[in-house]
Amino acid sequence: MKPNILYIHSHDTGRYIEPYGYSVSTPNLKKLAKEGVLFRKAFSAAPTCSPSRASFLTGQYPHNNGQYGLVNRGFELPEIDKHIVNLLKNEGYKSTLIGMQHIRRNPKTIGYDNVLEVEDNYSKYVTPSAVDFIKNNIDTPFFLSVGYEETHRPFHEIKDEEEIKYTNPPSSLPDTPKIRKDMAAFKESAAVLDKGIGKVLNTLKEKGLYDNTIIIFTTDHGLPFPDMKCTLKDTGIGVSLIIRGPQGFTGGKVIDSMVSHIDIYPTLCHLLGIEAPDWLQGRSVLPLIKDGTESIHNQIYAEVNFHTAYEPMRAVRTERWKYIRRFRNRTKPLLSNTDESLTKDVLLENGWGNKYIQKEELYDLILDPNESNNLINDSSHKDILEEMRNKLDNWMIKTDDPIKKGELPEFEDVLINRDSDKSADDIWDYVDKQDGYY
Repeated sequence: MKPNILYIHSHDTGRYIEPYGYSVSTPNLKKLAKEGVLFRKAFSAAPTCSPSRASFLTGQYPHNNGQYGLVNRGFELPEIDKHIVNLLKNEGYKSTLIGMQHIRRNPKTIGYDNVLEVEDNYSKYVTPSAVDFIKNNIDTPFFLSVGYEETHRPFHEIKDEEEIKYTNPPSSLPDTPKIRKDMAAFKESAAVLDKGIGKVLNTLKEKGLYDNTIIIFTTDHGLPFPDMKCTLKDTGIGVSLIIRGPQGFTGGKVIDSMVSHIDIYPTLCHLLGIEAPDWLQGRSVLPLIKDGTESIHNQIYAEVNFHTAYEPMRAVRTERWKYIRRFRNRTKPLLSNTDESLTKDVLLENGWGNKYIQKEELYDLILDPNESNNLINDSSHKDILEEMRNKLDNWMIKTDDPIKKGELPEFEDVLINRDSDKSADDIWDYVDKQDGYY
């Protein structure tokens, strides 16, 4: 009997949930982790929404699958046949999309058998739709995508203002009253997300589908705070990943090896006994679960192309080192690529907008886990720097990365902020709003 697949995904959550040790109440995800497998070092292929999701669902890096930017800015996944639902369809799976997808403006063009319309992508609407579908309409084997807007901004309203006093911001941010309030609102959104996921999982149990379902929970990238989302630091590309299901994904295992979102597609092929398409660039994680393999990657890669503004970057990460390269001659932050927030306001008031950014960055992830001490000009690390540069160059050549040749492809009908914009919404001062864009 083929296992079902439930793909639950959130927005902008990073690893800031209870199973990763953070004071963010998500008991249902903690329970799922205790029953399944928790990946401590899972990374997205991009710290921006659409490219990350497209990479997860195609098993390719953004510059290979063609999702260079945000769908709400006009970028769309061009080769839709690479989306995993189209492979699963040939294996007898019925696929359904509920809520967030973020790779095509018209979700009905992706290849899902069913696209259930909801009023909005927040849990308030997505969860009841998913629960009703599982109770009354589901065919097996199924691939069910349940996409939540949480924890994207704007966050949910804080119910208990007292909670602000007892909230700690991420370690990369200063501890101030405004930033504590911002993080408390994130925690409120995470709690709403968790409750919704709990209802979906309980419905699977009620219908007797739980044990024969591969449940995957993940998010697209890091939190929507400065120096997190849209950066290639671990706070940008680090993601939650919990898998529970047949063939060893049980028992509360914890995996410390590095894995990437692009590994999920080949993992599902491995689990289901399907021949993996030749375009896949990741590796199955199953050897980490069943064979005692310590590692499937010596290094992982990630990239940025477009978010609201054009900010091409590439990174390679090993267990010890992180190397980041920028491909524009800019020395200041592109402010529109950081979501508006109380935290951004605090940092801008203290000169963050004039922070100097170097074209290359090298970090020792053991001695400097917050990636705050750039070693690029430290002569004692010149051999490591050369090695990491070579790793990135070789990957870019191997994957035929167009930025290696100087520029990305030209795109028509896309919205791109000016470098001088302080906010993503500044674009509406000089561009007319159009249907299909946010």
